[in-house]
This record gives sequence, structure tokens and C-alpha cells, in this order.
Amino acid sequence: MLLLLNCYRFFAQDNFMINISEITFEETFSVRHIVLRAGKPIETCFFDGDDLPTTKHFGLFVNKKITGVVSVFQNKNNTFIADNQYQIRGMAVLNEAQKLSFGKQLVMHCETYVLEQKGSLIWFNARENASLFYEKLGYEKVGNPFSITDIGLHYLMFKKVG
Repeated sequence: MLLLLNCYRFFAQDNFMINISEITFEETFSVRHIVLRAGKPIETCFFDGDDLPTTKHFGLFVNKKITGVVSVFQNKNNTFIADNQYQIRGMAVLNEAQKLSFGKQLVMHCETYVLEQKGSLIWFNARENASLFYEKLGYEKVGNPFSITDIGLHYLMFKKVG
């Protein structure tokens, strides 16, 4: 919580405005491409489920500039027995804006959304280098790391929210 307060203080004194709002899946591409698909064709920024009517895409804006993105949609993973599961995909914050709690704010925004939808569990495949970030937010690893072709090692992670 202290980090979050310090972040707001930092931006308040520099007259930055931060807000999170719903965006289209196409609007996620500008951040996904730089952070998650660098050097790959822009078409690789489209993920399965992006165009489902139940998928929500959120953008974090700093002074009206998109700085972070995340997508969330209802999706059952048979590893878990919980009803009404949601998956997070495409979580990304521009490199120069990392470590300023923007990722935390995006995840918390998704958690609030899932709770409003009466969701009970959030799960996702986290890159190995991001797993500690998610653990600090209360997410747990399940099983061994696995490789996603051309992307790298990932962990299945989850958190009960409802």
C-alpha cells in the first residue's frame, strides 16, 4: 500500500493523471507489441478470446497516453474445480513505466471486475520473470513451469477471489 501511495504522490507533484478505462482489443496492440511481442508481426498481438463478447480489455492511461493493458474473460481451466473462472491475458506495462505500481493497479482492476461478475477464481499463464510480481499480489503457482513456443517459460497461476 505504501508503494501505491508513493506512486500517487510522485505523479501528483508532477501533475500526472492516471486512469483505467475499457478499451478495444485493437487498442491493446500498441503496448502488447512493444512488451510482449517485440520483433514479431503486429498480428501476433491478437490473442485467442480477444474478440469474444464477454472479453473486457482495460488500458491504464498516464496523461491520456496508454501505458499499460490487460484483458480478462470468462474461461474455465480444468485444473481448477471452481465455478465461474476468469482468465487474464495480455498483461503488459511499457518498460519505462514498470515498477511504478501500474501493473498492480491493472490486476486489481481485473479482480474488482471479476468480483462484480460473481467470479470465483482468476487464472493465467505468467511468464517466468513475472511470477514473483504475481506472487506478491497473492497469486499461487500450480505445477511445473512449461514452455510456450517463441515466448519462453511460464507458470500456471491462480487466485481465489470470490
